[in-house]
Amino acid sequence: MPKTLFVDSTPDIDRVWKQVHRPDDIEIAINMGPVAEADIPRVVTGYDTVINDATYFNEATLKLCRGLRHIVFLGTGAASFVDLAATARLGIKVSTIGGYGDITVAEHAMGLVFAAARHIATMHGQVRGGAWRPMQGMELHGKTLGIVGLGGIGREMARIASGVGLKVIAYNRSPRSLAPVPMLGIDELLQRADIVSLHLGLNDETRGFLDKAKLAKTKPGVIIVNTARAAIVDEGGLIELLKSGHIAHYATDVFLKEPPDPQDPLLSLDNVTLTAHAGYNTPEAAMTMYRRAIDLAKAG
Repeated sequence: MPKTLFVDSTPDIDRVWKQVHRPDDIEIAINMGPVAEADIPRVVTGYDTVINDATYFNEATLKLCRGLRHIVFLGTGAASFVDLAATARLGIKVSTIGGYGDITVAEHAMGLVFAAARHIATMHGQVRGGAWRPMQGMELHGKTLGIVGLGGIGREMARIASGVGLKVIAYNRSPRSLAPVPMLGIDELLQRADIVSLHLGLNDETRGFLDKAKLAKTKPGVIIVNTARAAIVDEGGLIELLKSGHIAHYATDVFLKEPPDPQDPLLSLDNVTLTAHAGYNTPEAAMTMYRRAIDLAKAG
């Protein structure tokens, strides 16, 4: 039976975890995070399986975790937190959990679309600060939403967006049979979309996928929403086009480093809306994810 540690739980996670972890499940030790990089090897000593929410396992750290054989990552984007090439070389299995929060993440992405289109976060901050500036926004009805990545979350996004009157088009890296919306090449999608919503998984092929050249092909005044992974977008090109106004607004739930450094340029721009990687974070989605994590740890 694997000896398992949840390396970086939080009070919010723990409240839901206690509802999911049954008396007949394997024993899982709980360490409340976050965990500093230098402390990771000590914390995981004696455990062969680790459940990981948001702790960074780089190659140097992994080499010091000599008994570690299995990482169960809470979500799909393990590459953002775990050096997958290093785990492969070291013989450490990495399990991910997909499909647990398709509806939840799509709802969050749609919330970011509304927030960006109507400058909700900007006006909220201004009003609380004593200012009063009614800002002109974008009416969504009849506009075109381009979905980049038509997996489970992308399909849910298409369903929700269609319901509020958006025209939906999509791009996917591999063919999608019976797609619910018109499928286009990436360049045509970027040229046609008033709003671009990103739903690609992060891997070696998608890292930097939306580079400066592609970003420049978007419509002037485009809104870009990212609930996938920050590394899919070339941040330098993004910042430049946000400052010029070509990209009217960037709404993101994900950052290259989480939490972001105080010097992260996104934090100083007015035409951004930022949330704290919470798109997946509802009790409904969390219960499904934690249950699957326990089962994966048990299976070894």
